[in-house]
Parts: sequence; structure tokens; C-alpha cells
Amino acid sequence: MEISAAGRLEVRITTADVGKRVSVRRLSEPGVAGEKFTDTVGVLTSWTDGVLLITRKSGECVRVAESALVAGKVVPSAPARRRGPATSYEELARVAARAWRPVESERLGGWELRAAGGFTRRANSVLPLGDPGLPLDEALTAVRRWYGERGLPAYVQTATGAEGTQELLCAELERRGWVREVTAEVWTGGLAPVADLAEGAGVVLSREADEAWLARYQRKGVSDVALRVLGSGPSVWFATVPGAGTTGTTGTTDATDATDAPAAIGRCVVDGRWASFAAVEVDPARRRRGLATAVMAALARRALDEGASAAWLQVETDNAAARALYARMGFTVHHAYHHYREPGDAGTL
Repeated sequence: MEISAAGRLEVRITTADVGKRVSVRRLSEPGVAGEKFTDTVGVLTSWTDGVLLITRKSGECVRVAESALVAGKVVPSAPARRRGPATSYEELARVAARAWRPVESERLGGWELRAAGGFTRRANSVLPLGDPGLPLDEALTAVRRWYGERGLPAYVQTATGAEGTQELLCAELERRGWVREVTAEVWTGGLAPVADLAEGAGVVLSREADEAWLARYQRKGVSDVALRVLGSGPSVWFATVPGAGTTGTTGTTDATDATDAPAAIGRCVVDGRWASFAAVEVDPARRRRGLATAVMAALARRALDEGASAAWLQVETDNAAARALYARMGFTVHHAYHHYREPGDAGTL
């Protein structure tokens, strides 16, 4: 907190600091047990009518009454140096977009409108990496019209918690009634340590998502459009651990002949120095046997062969088992991302 030479706490932020990362201390609410003060760190996204709105790294918005402030200051916009590959939010956002390519897209200034028949929010949402070239309300009207013409709900993908993320846009969307449906995190880590974790015996690698792989994939009834999205990306690999009664050889590029659902699957997209991991799924009856680790290790070795050195993946905030696994592999949180659905639309993806 900001302390004056006389030892007093001071508020050293004003409305001119909207958009900056701040640290504030406020009086705790009456009747709340514990500490007298509560501290909040995040981006100051508004200060109107005596109320500050601060967006934390997680995307959570905290309302702070100006009358309750006892101290506040602007803090460095970039968090402390993370372990893992050095990268920016924009770099990761563009790499992630190439790993889940839409069937069609259109530019609206610096925004990209993406659609793929409703398969995955990433491929059916706006990626706002710049100015749309219109006032926000007009841009959102154009977005809703574009998705409406395709029979899809309008979504905007945003991010919080890193340099260059979109806390201000999140706050503006929420003011306009857009609903945050999903919050997840993007984690990054070194690729070589993942490749060294397991031998990956029995993992079959293929360039296509065959019937066996799809039998384990959590999204059922995958359409031709979904297969196009799954197969998109600079260099895509699918991993399968065959089910009981089938065999496979690590590194094989022929799809398995399994007639039952595989024991485990995974997907990797190699894009320059980056390798992404997704759709890592294990038969519930065969969990805690190292199959997810084996799948990722086999995919990591193939990505290393293609020149990649860094890895990223996304994980839901409430998936404790996956988060523990990725932490053991050396991954750490880079930023949080969110999908906002247009107000008044009941449809979801």
C-alpha cells in the first residue's frame, strides 16, 4: 500500500487511472469477521458515481465504494516474471486461433469474426485483437447481425491477467448485459520436460481423427464441419491409446483398428515454436494409470521433432485433476480467457 512519509495510508489513484493496474485497500464490510481491511489488485476498469470497478486477473469484477478506500496506488502493469516460455498474450491468442480455425471468418477492423457451425466457442466467437474501427455499440450490433445471419449466438472471446489483455472490454460488455459463460485458463510450459515424462508405449499417432479416436472424444455426433476444425492448424497430430484387445506402436502414423473406444486420446497442433495440447481424454475406468501423461509425452516428442520448444494448453478453472497433472508437468498459468454471450440469447455452444 502507499504510505506517506508521516506513516499514513494514502489514496494515490484518481479517475484518470482507469485502465491501469492498481492495488487498493478498503475497509471491510461491517459484520464481516476477520481483518479490518481488504486488499484488491487488478485493472481499474471504471470509477463512476462513487464506485470503483476493479477486474482481477481471474476476470472477477470487484466493486469498491470510494468512501471505503483507505489506500491505493498504480502498480506495474506486467505481473512478476513467470516460469516457462516468455510470450505475450497477443502471441498466444494468435497461435490458439490457428489451432482451432473457423470455417469462415470476416474482419471488422482489428476484430476477427469466426464461425464454424457452432463447433467450439473458439471457432465461433469474435477475437478482438485491436480496434474494430467503429464505436463499441456499433461494432457489437454488427457482430450480432453477422452471427444472427448464420443462426448462431454471438460470442466475444476476451482475456484477463496479462500484459495487453482486455479487462476494459470485459467491463464494457458486462455493462451492456453480455453474459460471461465460460472462464478457463491458458497454461504454458517447456516442451522437452513433457517429452521426458513417459515412454508412451502403445500410443498411436495419426494425422486424422479416425472413428476410434472419435469414439472416445467427449463431443458426440461430430459433423463434417467439426472434423474440419479438428483437422485445422499448421501441423496436426492425433494420439490414441487403443482399448482392450487392440495394439499400437509408439510413433506409428497409421490409425488404430480398434473396434471399441480407445483407452485414451489427445490432439496436438505444432505451430512454429509452439505445440498445443487438447482433447486429452481417458476412459474413466482407466484413469490414474499414466495414460494422459503417455499421450502428451508421445505428442511432445513428435512436436520436438518438428522444431517446437514451448507448449500451451487450456484448462477449466474447476478441473482440479487436470490442473494438478499439468502443474506436475511444469505448466503454469499465463492468463485467463472468457467467452461472453450476447444479452437475451438463450442459445449456447
